[in-house]
Amino acid sequence: MQLKQLNPSVKKLLTVSELTVYIKDLMDKDPLLIGLWVRGEISNCKLAASGHLYFTLKDEQCCIRAIMFRSRCAKLPFQPKNGLAVRVRGYVTVYERDGTYQLYAEEMEPDGAGALYLAFAQLKNRLQQEGLFDARRKKKLPFLPRRIGIVTSPTGAVIRDMVKILNRRWPGLEIVFVPVSVQGEAAAGEIARAIEWLNQAGNVDVIIAGRGGGSLEELWAFNTEIVARSIFNSKIPVISAVGHETDFTIADFVADVRAPTPSAAAELVVPAKDEVSRYLKTIRERLCRSMAEYIKQYRRRLQTVLDRSVFRRPAQEICFSRQQQVDFLHQRLIQAINSTLEQKQNGLAVLAGRLETLSPLATLARGYSICTKPGTPGVIRSAEEVNSGESVEVKLHRGSLLCLVEDSRKESPMAEQKSEVKLSGG
Repeated sequence: MQLKQLNPSVKKLLTVSELTVYIKDLMDKDPLLIGLWVRGEISNCKLAASGHLYFTLKDEQCCIRAIMFRSRCAKLPFQPKNGLAVRVRGYVTVYERDGTYQLYAEEMEPDGAGALYLAFAQLKNRLQQEGLFDARRKKKLPFLPRRIGIVTSPTGAVIRDMVKILNRRWPGLEIVFVPVSVQGEAAAGEIARAIEWLNQAGNVDVIIAGRGGGSLEELWAFNTEIVARSIFNSKIPVISAVGHETDFTIADFVADVRAPTPSAAAELVVPAKDEVSRYLKTIRERLCRSMAEYIKQYRRRLQTVLDRSVFRRPAQEICFSRQQQVDFLHQRLIQAINSTLEQKQNGLAVLAGRLETLSPLATLARGYSICTKPGTPGVIRSAEEVNSGESVEVKLHRGSLLCLVEDSRKESPMAEQKSEVKLSGG
């Protein structure tokens, strides 16, 4: 909607839209409101699902609504949050729907601290809380790696220095070199993918990721979250070798080992072959001395055994001394057997006497007899068990009688004398 220049002397009735468009047109043409920097404190900060950032910029007296579109937010090196003092570059215009003016932010940086330093502190604090710096999860470096993976730039002195040092310390060591960019927007992604590729290939025992010294901006690829997580997720130990000794990056905190410089990483990752050779020579000499001492000790022990009488006079020890001992043991065995037999015989005699006392044969010898019915195992104990005319067998101490019962005399219930049976011999 276009409006002509209004004449103050002429009264004109405007719609809300016409007035809003007029004010917007005035603000859009004001050079002060284009590309200006505004200082203030962030409040009401909200990142929408669309990726746009909505916030309010305020100071002690006033506030202004602001918005930063997704394409601009993606390039921020730090995370805006409430209470953060910032400097915002953008332009001011009217949001026609609400009839309000607001600041459209195109660039933002912390007020007082640098944006990169703030981003470094925020990411470091967040990853530390997640446990990415925990010393308990750090992996040990192998003592003597067979292959070493190096992730760094193909240009510059870093790769040449590391290869030179590695070849000097251990000639013939295999090196798997993955060239990447170490600064710029694409550097972080390339470094992370290189570390992941070496893990997937699985043909190296340790990884060195690093670059030479530089400013915070130049080292920034090693302060990104994607590189930190690729190091943390690596199954292969990772040595971070970024910058100089005074330079610290997020990669240094996450890595299993931090080397102050790339050259120091090359010194650290593999021992010097000459030193290992000297160490092995020392160990071999100590082993030989120990074995010689052991052999000497066991030779003395063997000689002591050989000096014993059993080896000097084996016939006497085996044929005479041992035979005498066998004879002694034989006599003791015979005595033990005889003593045991005597004890058992005495015990048997006692038991036989008891059995003789309880035997029914002894009772028969004293004049008693046992009366039974022929062909039955039972003993007749009462006259009522026998009828007249039945046959009974009377067993005596010597022999037996087969008798025929002529009559029986049964006891009365109160009788105390034994029943009398009249028998006739058969």
